[in-house]
Amino acid sequence: MTTQEHRFDKYFGKLWRSRDFRTLWISLTITHFGGQVTFLALPLTAALMLNASPLEMGILTAVEALPYTLFGLFTGVLVDRSKKLPLIIMADLGRGLALLAIPIAAWLGWLSMSVLYVAGFLVGLGGIIGWASYQVFMTERVGRENLVEANSRIALADSSAQLIGPGLAGIFIHWLTAPFAILLDAIAFFASAWMLKTIKPQASDAPRALEKDATVWKDAKAGLRMIWNNPVLRSLAWGLSIWQFLKHMYLAIVILFAVRDLALSPGTIGAVWMMGGVGFLIASFWIQHINRRFGVGRVMLGGVFGTGIAWLMIAWAVPGWWAAWHLGVAIFVLDLGAMLFFINYLTLRQSVTPDHLLGRVTSTMIFLSIAGAPLGSLAGGAMAELFGLRTTIGVAGVGTMVLGLVLTKISPLAAMRELPKHAPSAPASSQELAAE
Repeated sequence: MTTQEHRFDKYFGKLWRSRDFRTLWISLTITHFGGQVTFLALPLTAALMLNASPLEMGILTAVEALPYTLFGLFTGVLVDRSKKLPLIIMADLGRGLALLAIPIAAWLGWLSMSVLYVAGFLVGLGGIIGWASYQVFMTERVGRENLVEANSRIALADSSAQLIGPGLAGIFIHWLTAPFAILLDAIAFFASAWMLKTIKPQASDAPRALEKDATVWKDAKAGLRMIWNNPVLRSLAWGLSIWQFLKHMYLAIVILFAVRDLALSPGTIGAVWMMGGVGFLIASFWIQHINRRFGVGRVMLGGVFGTGIAWLMIAWAVPGWWAAWHLGVAIFVLDLGAMLFFINYLTLRQSVTPDHLLGRVTSTMIFLSIAGAPLGSLAGGAMAELFGLRTTIGVAGVGTMVLGLVLTKISPLAAMRELPKHAPSAPASSQELAAE
């Protein structure tokens, strides 16, 4: 390695010299920016143009998460049995087409909550296939020894989108109206698919060898068995499932709360959500330092507590000129805490899983954590109908604080100082037999 290359790696990391990683990172950044538009524009379309009730908002959030519940357990089997890159490209194209239907329906005068429900479901379906495939494909291309750096760079992309995207989304929503702003996200998915087609195939892209008598259910059980037999993954699975339930209670109604209870405009909401990008950005640069100082487990648990504090702060927000500032600080705390947890969580999950089980464990963990999310969304919408938006967000905050205390007491996270060494790759046949 030359002195110039060593200096480049010191400041930017060696992954930037990989064309494949740069392409993956840029494509993901584009879709993250587009996703910021839909994150705000979809619920704003329902709240402002269709006058949705809290329960209808809960249903909208629920159908977006429903594919994870219905298909999450078996998505990993599809990923492990297939080439990953074509799956990612097809998922991008499918989500782009689903989102394209919303501005077309608005233009033709056919826009309704049913259209939003169908589009949300299809985007969620593409999300579970695309994200599971992406994580496995990235692990194969960058190598396990570079996972922390890779996940930090992905967090940088996400934080950049969080920092700039919501403000741009607010501008586009104000300029184009919410349903037509979603067109930008559709274009982002199409652009990502076009970029990913330029990545050249490698031998590692081939599907993992499986038992001759392997069935879909047998493969799925291998992922479940791996999680059940690993105390860290097992505690993360049930902890995340509760956290996602509470998060979707909040997600179902937070935009409605900002519009109706705090009287914020779409442009102001976009500006407020930019504070989340600041939290993401700080976490992505800060995490390796605080991991060394406090230990991985304590950082992850601190992230859980941070999200609970943030939801309580949002529940205390009141209308007035200070409402946007109050909400912005809370969103900053929320995304900072979430990223401190999830960067470590993604790396931990990838590190302890053998190569041939990566797809199944990834999708199974997603399934286990998201399976209850639709119920959380419905519970949030129904509770808001009965007790109000503010009370429901407060319940999510209190529940998350209690969850953090329980994880501290009974999970192995509190004692974890460093990320464990990655699991060795074992022949698929022995693992499949062990799963029976």
